[in-house]
Amino acid sequence: MKEVILCGAGGHAKVVLSLLQQLGYAVPYILDDAPERVGLSINGVPIRGPLTLLPDKNETRAFLAIEDNRSREHAAERFQNVNWVTLIHPTAWVDPSARLGAGTYIAAGAVVNAQAVLGHHVMVSAGASVGHDCIVEDFVQIDSGVRLGGGAHLARGACCRIGSAVIPNCAIGAGARLGPRAVAVKPIPAGATYVGLPARPEQEPL
Repeated sequence: MKEVILCGAGGHAKVVLSLLQQLGYAVPYILDDAPERVGLSINGVPIRGPLTLLPDKNETRAFLAIEDNRSREHAAERFQNVNWVTLIHPTAWVDPSARLGAGTYIAAGAVVNAQAVLGHHVMVSAGASVGHDCIVEDFVQIDSGVRLGGGAHLARGACCRIGSAVIPNCAIGAGARLGPRAVAVKPIPAGATYVGLPARPEQEPL
């Protein structure tokens, strides 16, 4: 049985741990930088200590179960040699022509359609749909129920919150956030937060 070290001990880690165990991986321990979590456990798996305990070598298999995009990116940058595993839930559909990067997570009921390209450490949550020919760059978060139209482009570190949607061929800039149930009908600039239907800048009156 292959071992995978789980990095992160928040709510997302509980879901990832369940999937790892379902896929037949052994999780010997969990690492988390929050001191108050050390010594606790999740489903019987102990939280041993901070991420600095992760052996940075090729034979180390690990997964970053850290929901916040920037925190996940910063954690990944600390380790240059770790073998980050890619996880696909058995009930998800990933087209054979799609490409997934290292450390990416595809949750239950999610769909990744033909010719979609997902980068490293991408989160696709339960029931989300990634359309054909989408480009989803590294460290993107796609929440439950999100719908990405064909050819949509989510730049590095972008985030689509629960139930939001992006029309076909629309672009979401690096680090931008699309609010819950918002619908992006035009490009969203880098670092911006857009909400509503149609999506508009958060500070702009509806």
